[in-house]
Amino acid sequence: MSRERVRSTHALILRRRDVNDADRVLTVLTPGDGKLELIAKGVRKTASRKAGHLELFVHAAMLVAQGRTWDIITEVQTVESFRHLRNNLEAIAVASYICELIDAFAETGDELRTIWDLALFALRVLDEAATQGDPPPNLRPWFDLHLLSLTGFQPQFFRCLACEKPLEPTVNFLALHEGGVLCPQCAPQRNDVEALDLDTLKLLRFFQSQPWSAVAPVTVRTPILRRVESVLNRYLIVTLERHVRSAVFLRRVAAVSNSPEA
Repeated sequence: MSRERVRSTHALILRRRDVNDADRVLTVLTPGDGKLELIAKGVRKTASRKAGHLELFVHAAMLVAQGRTWDIITEVQTVESFRHLRNNLEAIAVASYICELIDAFAETGDELRTIWDLALFALRVLDEAATQGDPPPNLRPWFDLHLLSLTGFQPQFFRCLACEKPLEPTVNFLALHEGGVLCPQCAPQRNDVEALDLDTLKLLRFFQSQPWSAVAPVTVRTPILRRVESVLNRYLIVTLERHVRSAVFLRRVAAVSNSPEA
């Protein structure tokens, strides 16, 4: 019998589900092998020493052995637990959203170093912010646009999709299913577009083109930020062909947080 192959990897825990009596299958993101499904045997037993290292959102270092159906986690150690965000419901909701999107867009078997770096960076920002308050309001739309860019689904906000001329600073028209914007001259020929005001377009461009260090300190008026979030949420639904479940959770948490009784 051939010797069991073992390899080491870092992994971010995106999703998990229980199987058998005491095992758990984990969907993880790795920098070198993309998205993987691994099994942690016996992790649901009370005496398991692996359980605390395999919580959602944990960045872990692990040894993985080749298995028949799933590769098996034989050793694991926490690298980053992001423990501060776990004490803030809004931060948990945003972390869930980040991991759901990574799960939706990441592929198996590809080197995903840039997506790995983006995911960990966003969780670190969340964790740091949780020591002082709620998540930065600009983080989610900034993350959305940078993830879309890294995965080949970047919407076009700078040139008209039809004539390819630079968009002028006026009311233009959003074509969600085509992933971009039409100028006022090209839009009248279409019945599947919607008006996109200048402030919303400017903010979408800003989030898409700038690093977090430039975006973080900017204060955005709530109505404009909500319009940006609406555009991105609907574009993600079109791109993924399904709703982002954690976005609903986020809206519920935000509604509770902003209620007068909260």
